[in-house]
Amino acid sequence: MGVKGLQGFVENALPGTCQQVDLREMAEQCRRAQPGRVPTLAVDGMACLRHWYSCQAWVHGGQWQEYLHLLEEFVSAFTAVGICLVFFFDGVVEEDKRKEWVRRRLRVSKNIARVFQHIKVHGQQPGRDQFCLPSGLATFSMFALKSLGQETWSTVREADYEIASYALQHGCMGILGQDTDFLIFDTAPYLSISRLRLDRMSTVQLSREILCHSLRLHLSDLPLLACLLGNDIVPEHRLQRLRSDCIAEYSRKFSQTRTHVTVYALAEFISRNRPPSGGSQGIAWLPLLDVDRVLLEEGVQKYLLPGQRSPWVNSDDLSPATVGEMERFSSADIMQAAKEKHIKAECFMVYNVLCDGVVECSNTLEDEEDTQLLPQALLYRPAREHIYGLLLPTIQGSSPSPVVKEWFVFAGNLLSEPHLVSPVPLDQSGGNPDLSILWFGTDAAVTDLRVSTFLAIFDLQEFTEGLRQLDMPLMAVALLVIYISLQDSHLSLEDIDAYLSQAICVMGKSYTELLCTRVPRVDSRAVQLASLFIRGLGVLIAANGACGFPFSSDVMMPWKTFDGLLFHSKYLQAHCGSPDEELLEGNESWVSLFRQLRDLVLRACRKRGKAIHSAPRRETTAPEKPMGGQYNPTEKQPQHFRDPGQTCPLPQNYRPQNRGPRAGMQECGYSGRSRHPGRQRYRLAPRWPLCQSSQPYGPRPSATPPAAPGAKPGETTDSTSALGNRS
Repeated sequence: MGVKGLQGFVENALPGTCQQVDLREMAEQCRRAQPGRVPTLAVDGMACLRHWYSCQAWVHGGQWQEYLHLLEEFVSAFTAVGICLVFFFDGVVEEDKRKEWVRRRLRVSKNIARVFQHIKVHGQQPGRDQFCLPSGLATFSMFALKSLGQETWSTVREADYEIASYALQHGCMGILGQDTDFLIFDTAPYLSISRLRLDRMSTVQLSREILCHSLRLHLSDLPLLACLLGNDIVPEHRLQRLRSDCIAEYSRKFSQTRTHVTVYALAEFISRNRPPSGGSQGIAWLPLLDVDRVLLEEGVQKYLLPGQRSPWVNSDDLSPATVGEMERFSSADIMQAAKEKHIKAECFMVYNVLCDGVVECSNTLEDEEDTQLLPQALLYRPAREHIYGLLLPTIQGSSPSPVVKEWFVFAGNLLSEPHLVSPVPLDQSGGNPDLSILWFGTDAAVTDLRVSTFLAIFDLQEFTEGLRQLDMPLMAVALLVIYISLQDSHLSLEDIDAYLSQAICVMGKSYTELLCTRVPRVDSRAVQLASLFIRGLGVLIAANGACGFPFSSDVMMPWKTFDGLLFHSKYLQAHCGSPDEELLEGNESWVSLFRQLRDLVLRACRKRGKAIHSAPRRETTAPEKPMGGQYNPTEKQPQHFRDPGQTCPLPQNYRPQNRGPRAGMQECGYSGRSRHPGRQRYRLAPRWPLCQSSQPYGPRPSATPPAAPGAKPGETTDSTSALGNRS
């Protein structure tokens, strides 16, 4: 949620509330206080995204291998000092938070519009002051941490509440996040992610006890203070008159001038109107309108963790748990399996559809002025309709029929209300397969049924033979490129070449090699195509879960299929007429595989009556320097941002890897015959010389220190049985 103005108040008016802490010392204190238990931090994953994504390049679609490496370093730093991390991600958006969610999405949309304006004017990525998270970062961060062997949970209600509840029940040493609600909950100590120093293993703890002492409040008063100040439940404007009256009364009573007088005035108001000890009148004791009392009581309840009571809330008024409005369309075993997979962060979107019939998608890096490319929300809607049709099969003449509410951010959508999307049955013989068979079947024939159903979601079941000849993740790439080509009439041959060549090359590169990829300019259309692909991977993962996991989700992850800078490089090369050999960096086996994939995509398009044309886009801007993600002459650049001709340094502790087929690969300056005679050639700057190369939130473990993250990073197992346990 977040409390209006509280962060600034504790940092500026009450600096003593913010205390520098050494995480090693905190961990040692926990070990002494709780022998036999590993010191544990509950981590608010959503609040950490900006801290984790420190890659210099962010506008191109995400540097996913580099990001995975940064996450591994983050985990390793805590593992080295014997601290276990438990990660939480938002699994739902509660309806009483919808207005705030919409407000934030519209604000980010404005920033994205400024980002594209900057790109089109300067041909460069904007500075960090306009930073936007790469599309899909939250979803894929959850899967990335699981691939590193970390305990990761997706919530079924407000994430702040579940994090605070978990930390209290399991005796965590703290909550690592960046949300003042953790200062309000009566739970474990609140530690700031924004002030974290991994090199020193230190951060700042915001003390609710010192806050209460300074304001002469009880811990049980903090939820009411948060609601009076304004949060996601009680809008700031709602109680503006009360705050003004409190400030006026406080100013008459105390002559001294204080900054942040609102907090002091409201604290004094609470102290003056606290109900008698043992009373049960709660909010009714306050001089407020009835409608405001109801809202405040609802807000205070949101902060009460299991077993906790408040003098401001009548315990008899606590509302019971509600049942999702869509659950009547599914059997109990299906709902239980979906919930378990959702909580364990092993599934995406499926539980949201089955439980409440509400799906949301945050902002995507899309150019609202580009009227040619379809927004990802619309381009992937036919596939989502099939997912809904599989999960919520409609019965002829049944009433009411299920409808899914979609909250998707795209240009022209004011988010004033959701789009109502009806499920669409799959177009295959025999109709929709039975969901119980897909999820729980063990017969050998079920495996083929899952695969054919998966392809039917994208209406590509007739290409099963060609696609299944490919290894995953290339099958995922080919499927997405075919789907995008059929859905968007403006995808060109050059775009397809960029997608496919990038996917092949990225599999043969380490993150250290990808760090040295250069792009001389940023193309706004390439930015949108990159985000379109990443959002497509999310749809693939959702479809895979809906079909009972015919494939391992791990092979569909972006660090296996995509790198933003590499895609941008291939896009510019393809649109300037580089031959196949240059796109594939002189590797003959890659060239052969590339032509096989392209032939498969083009044959599929021809079979559907879709002609793919060459439509090169010539360079319109010429920045002074090549870019490696971001170049800003006023900012200090990291070492891997070098002028052309300089040697690209190897990261510390780098060890060359034997990467097999790249042994005889030539550098990027391959000179060959152009596929498109008469078109201007594009050539990258010289590159670095290539090297060879089911109970949620279970009990905490015993005092055995957590193992270093994944002896085999990224390795997962996936049972072919429906919804089998996956690590």
